[in-house]
Amino acid sequence: MRHAQTSHRVHDVADEIWLRTLSRIETVYGRLVYLAGLRDPNTGRYEHYGTSPSEGLAANRSLKRIHELLFTEWVAYPLEKKMADVQTYIDGIDDLNRSELIDAWLRLTPYKNLVPASIQGPERRKHISDFEAILGLLKNVYGVASPDPTA
Repeated sequence: MRHAQTSHRVHDVADEIWLRTLSRIETVYGRLVYLAGLRDPNTGRYEHYGTSPSEGLAANRSLKRIHELLFTEWVAYPLEKKMADVQTYIDGIDDLNRSELIDAWLRLTPYKNLVPASIQGPERRKHISDFEAILGLLKNVYGVASPDPTA
């Protein structure tokens, strides 16, 4: 029992450290981008450079759990709140042609990679369909024509 309590505390400390790091990112969408960027596409493990092998296991568990919780929170947002969050994310990127960004998102669909591996079914489909609706609106906002499939 004592080991379980210690283990639980370690997870809480690890979660707290990552949550503190994530709190520096202004938008929920930006936090999802950050977390998905820490996930190795070949293994599905979350990796953060600078962590020792022993810290890596705890970091993986903690980041996986936080990513799942944050994504579940994001999916529950109304479309208007998601749209405002994504626009704040875009506004926070310096030296970027917004229409090129939206064109790239339409062609490359990076928003599909933001879904934690454990999330399937309706939540995954809702995220994709909501984000495609947001992209439809952003195409108009930034004057993007249909994406060029040859680019």
